[in-house]
Amino acid sequence: MRIYFDVCCLNRPYDDMKQNRIRLEKEAILAILSRCNFGSWVHISSNIVDYEINQINDYERRSEVQALNAECDEKIILNQKIFDRAGTLESYGIKSYDAYHVALAEAANADVFLTTDDKLIKLAEKAQVNVKVINPVTWVMEVNDNE
Repeated sequence: MRIYFDVCCLNRPYDDMKQNRIRLEKEAILAILSRCNFGSWVHISSNIVDYEINQINDYERRSEVQALNAECDEKIILNQKIFDRAGTLESYGIKSYDAYHVALAEAANADVFLTTDDKLIKLAEKAQVNVKVINPVTWVMEVNDNE
């Protein structure tokens, strides 16, 4: 299983855990990352993920998120074809960074693109992207049902 995480997923373990949804997403993300670390699944990242993480103002959080991302198995680099695809995705209303992430996940042949952004999930569906865009909790439940 090839998995691309957007930066909101990598940030989730460090968010305020007062809301049930955030706690569930944190647990799902950590469980998925654990399977990646044990070699069951492949954690795909990109230079855009690195760039976005470097924009985090809080030094401690940035360091923690960088550490999670540093354990990736594969890194894909933005190129002209991906840049062009991201532009097409933006025409569907997908925000710039999100469009790059989706285009990078497609280019990496990811099986799934995980995000906690409900709006992105809906827009990706409309854009008929070539990768499954889904919330990590929903995806873990699907995977567990199929195993």
